[in-house]
Amino acid sequence: MNSDIRVRFAPSNTGHLHIGGARTALFNWFFARHHAGTAILRIEDTDRKRSTEKYYDAILEAFDWLGLEWDEGPYRQTQRMDLYQEAANKLLSSGAAYRCTCTPDEVNAMREKARAEGKTPKYDGTCRDRYDKDPNVPFCLRLRAPDAGETIVDDILAGEVVFENSQLDDMVIVRTDGTPTYNFCVAIDDIDMKITHVIRGNDHLSNTPKQVLVYKALEEPTPNFAHISMILGPDKKRLSKRHGADSVLEYKERGFLPEALINYLVRLGWSHGDQEVFSKEEIIANFSLENLNRSAAIFNPEKLLWLNQEYIKSADGDFLVESLDSGLKEQGLSPDLLTGKTRMGIVDELRTRSKTLTDMIEGARFFFENEVELDEKAAVKFLTPENSAIMLKLRDELTKIETFSTENVKLVFHRVMEEEAVKLGKLAQPVRVAITGGTTSPGIFETLSLLGKDRTIHRLDTALARINEK
Repeated sequence: MNSDIRVRFAPSNTGHLHIGGARTALFNWFFARHHAGTAILRIEDTDRKRSTEKYYDAILEAFDWLGLEWDEGPYRQTQRMDLYQEAANKLLSSGAAYRCTCTPDEVNAMREKARAEGKTPKYDGTCRDRYDKDPNVPFCLRLRAPDAGETIVDDILAGEVVFENSQLDDMVIVRTDGTPTYNFCVAIDDIDMKITHVIRGNDHLSNTPKQVLVYKALEEPTPNFAHISMILGPDKKRLSKRHGADSVLEYKERGFLPEALINYLVRLGWSHGDQEVFSKEEIIANFSLENLNRSAAIFNPEKLLWLNQEYIKSADGDFLVESLDSGLKEQGLSPDLLTGKTRMGIVDELRTRSKTLTDMIEGARFFFENEVELDEKAAVKFLTPENSAIMLKLRDELTKIETFSTENVKLVFHRVMEEEAVKLGKLAQPVRVAITGGTTSPGIFETLSLLGKDRTIHRLDTALARINEK
């Protein structure tokens, strides 16, 4: 255990929290929890054109749904401008940074010239040792990069990554309008927050030497870096919405459980033996950066659905009933139409066949509808004159049941089947269509018992009337 460990997750509020970002957040959070360290949430909101309060709120809502509590934050970069200005002034005073009055067109010309000469397209250092003191000439601040040598990033996962300093630009740290740039803010924040480990996607590796140069210029120790692998779709291309890479809140809306999504995302790149299903406590106990895979992880929507179903199977019954009630109300249906005990029975019947909470709610709809909407194809096939006689006989026998239990419904079915010399499918499917509107449901005996005697008889009467009309 190392309680001195401090990590951060730093999304930009220019969009929703998607699963790639969520996985990075989880790796940071579990690493901190494993070491009894500190996990910090920092919102990088300096992109004033694209950053919005809507996305800021959505990011916090996503973490609230996932159940991730941060030890510090959320900090916001827009509220830390004095800190960046102070660091920039320090670099300027030490000579590590300098004023640059070159225009964007001039800088582009420098890069084009270097490209034509087969060199790295970058700023050529024109303003390194000069400054036009005319206050009317706008300037930016650039960090002076070393001309020779190497900047080495010792990455926990990738090993030693070497960057030739001759290939690095004198990056802008403060723009002409006075706003600090991304890589500069990130480095200053990490220094100020005493971040010990930077765990982020390997698409940020190219930014790392730029940030390391800021550390060195300020004579601050660099953190430990771990650049994690990307998530790819089944086609081995970068994950996108076409692969089902929705935002975290979209998974919530689609009926996934937060525990299942956490379990799945952490297992995308981390393993502990052959175990597939982990509680939060088990992940905290076993998580380590050394067990992260260096190769890209493959996103498998079917595997996520399987895992979600496993969590639904073992979920608390009261939670599932609450979820059912909430979903029904959103669809304008009244859960109070049936007792709490009956709703628990419905949940128990549906939990083993539902991959999402949405599946469970949709599967339960017919229990709470006054009149079911018949699937026309199923009705044409099963609600026929040939089946009406046996359905009517079953209907009449069901009316004689005093205690409308699953067992008593089953006895009536078997008695009618024996008298009419038919198998269960011949009788059950027409009844199922009449009762549910379609051809799939929980067991037919359990379904009728949960629906209740009066409503079962009413729906059978409605189906028989349809047959007669036809």
